[in-house]
Amino acid sequence: MLFSIDGAETKSTFDHTLIVCIVLLTGAGIAALYSASYAFAELWFKGDRWYFVIRQLKFAALGFVIFFITANIDIEKIRAIIIFLVIAAVILCVLTFVPGIGRNINGASRWIGAGGFSFQPSELVKLILPLYLAHIFDKKQGKQNSFVSGVLPPALVTALFFVLILLQNNFSTAIFIAVNALIIFFLAGIGIGFFLGAAVIILPVTSLLVLSEEHRLRRLISFMWPDWEPLGAGYQVNASVLTISSGGFWGKGLGQGTRKVVSVPEIQSDFIFSAYSEEGGFIGVVLFILVFAVFAWRGYRAALNADSAFKRLLALGMVTTIFTQMLLNIAVVSGAVPATGIPLPFFSAGGSSLLISLIMSALIVNISRAPVSSLKKENMNNGIYHGI
Repeated sequence: MLFSIDGAETKSTFDHTLIVCIVLLTGAGIAALYSASYAFAELWFKGDRWYFVIRQLKFAALGFVIFFITANIDIEKIRAIIIFLVIAAVILCVLTFVPGIGRNINGASRWIGAGGFSFQPSELVKLILPLYLAHIFDKKQGKQNSFVSGVLPPALVTALFFVLILLQNNFSTAIFIAVNALIIFFLAGIGIGFFLGAAVIILPVTSLLVLSEEHRLRRLISFMWPDWEPLGAGYQVNASVLTISSGGFWGKGLGQGTRKVVSVPEIQSDFIFSAYSEEGGFIGVVLFILVFAVFAWRGYRAALNADSAFKRLLALGMVTTIFTQMLLNIAVVSGAVPATGIPLPFFSAGGSSLLISLIMSALIVNISRAPVSSLKKENMNNGIYHGI
């Protein structure tokens, strides 16, 4: 993309290191998904061991088409329709409760769909809410400490999404989007008084929500005392920890894991990291974390170099959401925190998560575009300018 600044020809360049990380994570995720899911798929889907992978590849193909468009579009065009995107996300969340459209699985109304297609609107909220918050805080610069005009509108939108997702019986995602929203509030310069007030409300409400549902309470107890119910609430996490440790230093090799087949229920979903660890071992885990760390580094670098408060907050929100989701998932499957239903970005089975992860990544790549003037070209060719 060529354009002119002060009469000098410039070229808009993407952060290629960031793009390589996204492609590596997507490819590794699909390979890990096949290895984790083929036995389960063969048993439950008429011998079709490729069932989950084919579904994931379809969403990956769609995701990369949208990725290319989103990475190249003028981000202000997206900003112009943010209010409509928020309304659309609210409508989709409400549709999960509509009979014939919403899908209730195991008591949770988290999906909408028809035929063989399904989508989880709460995944869309992970994208739309940071987009809205970046937009609104940029518009209200200088009013961050005015409660009525600066803090109340974004707080109400965040609360609305929190309630809608909570009503879907998706407590972990509701808490996750709320915490990441508060991070953006902090990055936007909201005063400490707001967070103290929020804590007074959030902490007792969260405690009440945990204690009021038996399955949440059982998860908490099994986390605190892993041997309390080894064949019940604690079984999946305990089996995951054993599966991870069985990988040793070098791992068993792709497709050679055994505990993934017989030990961890639904391992292709939120617990896919345990299957990856069994086959990749310590070395595979280090490489996994390294790629995610480079992704986060380049993403935060793009945010700090952004030319507007909106882009800076947006990139910070996108990177933080993906990176904290990865950390939380690994913490769950390794038994470091109580079990939640948070998927592993780029890896877990579920097209909604992969699609949204790719779109969020595309926004980061879009913001990473830096104009490199033709005056620097010669220095770049001579190895003087390294673009960092």
